[in-house]
Amino acid sequence: MSLNKATIAELHELTSRYPDARSALLPMLHLIQSVEGHVTNEGIELCAEILGITAAEVSGVATFYTMYKRRPMGEHHVGVCTNTLCAVMGGDAIFERLKGHLDVGNDETTEDGKVTLEHIECNAACDFAPVMTVNWEFFDNQTPESAIELVDKLRAGEKVQATRGATITSWREAERVLAGFEDGLVDEGPAAAGPSLAGLNIANERGWAAPSIKGAKAKKDEVADDKVEAVEQADTARAESETVDEEGKE
Repeated sequence: MSLNKATIAELHELTSRYPDARSALLPMLHLIQSVEGHVTNEGIELCAEILGITAAEVSGVATFYTMYKRRPMGEHHVGVCTNTLCAVMGGDAIFERLKGHLDVGNDETTEDGKVTLEHIECNAACDFAPVMTVNWEFFDNQTPESAIELVDKLRAGEKVQATRGATITSWREAERVLAGFEDGLVDEGPAAAGPSLAGLNIANERGWAAPSIKGAKAKKDEVADDKVEAVEQADTARAESETVDEEGKE
């Protein structure tokens, strides 16, 4: 068994964090990846044994979610968003340039093992399109030129700072964080910027604020009362109308 005792102990620790141990499966798979570089057959068997479920059930989860990899990954995972808006803004061009520059196809790893390239679906960062990620950290407003510069720095081992997020470490280290083990970088770098804050900035300039909880509840009760009254009025009107119809028939 290649998984050491420390990793096995951490897998058991993850199960203790949930009322139902099976709920720990997703972080357990991330932990396996942080150690093995991908979800291995051994990792699947071990998760199944710890959780008391079948290997087929674990494998079904590992093959359903695209963040779980069944082949060894490079030191860094570079994702290029090619969903609609990012594609229109240049995502497709970035992806094509990177494939040529790195001499790899989609979901392939460079010969030096430094970069695995993948086109990915929406990153929910359309206001910064086109967007890339490195080990799931954001790189906003990219161009083919900036993308090539970024991957060259990664391959050279240079320090790289995410646009909104922490200094880039490695894919395995990022997977350990996703498993639920902090790396101390949670507060490093901005979490929001530019277009994402536009609405908040306008609200601050104009003195807008959300209603208080008490005020919101009062408004909700008022609306509820209005609905009840409207229903009662509709019932009364219908009853009166039916009475007139019956009298007319007589």
